[in-house]
Formats: sequence, C-alpha cells, structure tokens
Amino acid sequence: MRVNLTLACTECGERNYITKKNKRNNPERLELKKYCSRDNKMTLHRETK
Repeated sequence: MRVNLTLACTECGERNYITKKNKRNNPERLELKKYCSRDNKMTLHRETK
C-alpha cells in the first residue's frame, strides 16, 4: 500500500523531493513545508501525480 510520490513547490513548480506514503491511512494529497533551493526559503510543497 506504500507508494512513491513527488513533492512540487507551490510557488515555483519545481519538483524537489521524493517521499513515500501509505494510501490507506492518508488518501488525501500530502502537503509539507520544505526548503526550495530555487526560492531560497521554506515553501509549501504538494504531492503531484
């Protein structure tokens, strides 16, 4: 049930991070505050397809 997913920055759109999640426990899209190297600051990153 664990799937690999990519996190993309909401401000610049760059896909910076790869992580895993359990689809059964977390069916909604994952959102995390992570560091974006293009913007040089902490931004919201969302799960992409």
